[in-house]
Amino acid sequence: MDAHNKPPKLMDRVKATMRVKRYSPRTENTYCYWVRYFIRFHGLRHPANMGGSEVRAFLEHLAVERQVAAATQNQALNAIVFLYRHVLEQPLGEIGEFSRAKRPRRLPVALSHEEVMRVLGHLSGSM
Repeated sequence: MDAHNKPPKLMDRVKATMRVKRYSPRTENTYCYWVRYFIRFHGLRHPANMGGSEVRAFLEHLAVERQVAAATQNQALNAIVFLYRHVLEQPLGEIGEFSRAKRPRRLPVALSHEEVMRVLGHLSGSM
C-alpha cells in the first residue's frame, strides 16, 4: 500500500479538523498536546479503543498526581471531548465522577462601596 492510500494519522486528523473549524493555532497546539498526553498516559492505546473510564482516570491523574490548576484540567477535558466528538465521531460515554482540580480562592481586586464606607467608619481623628 503506498502513502496515498493510507488513512491519515490521528494527529493529522486532529489538526485538519481544527483548521476546518477555524480554531486558533495556539488552541490547535494545546489540544494536540493534551491528546498526545492522554494517549501516552494510557500506554499508546488508540483513543477509539478507550472511553469514559480512561478519560476519568486521566483527569483524576491530572488533579491528584500532577495537581494542575482547574483551568488546566478543564482544558485537557475540552481537548479530549473535541477529539471524540469531532475527530473520531464516536460517543465518549459516561465519564462519571472524578476529582476536580481546586480553583484558587479569588481575592477582590478592589473594595466595594459598602466595604470602603465600613473602613472609613472605623477611622478617627482629623485631617
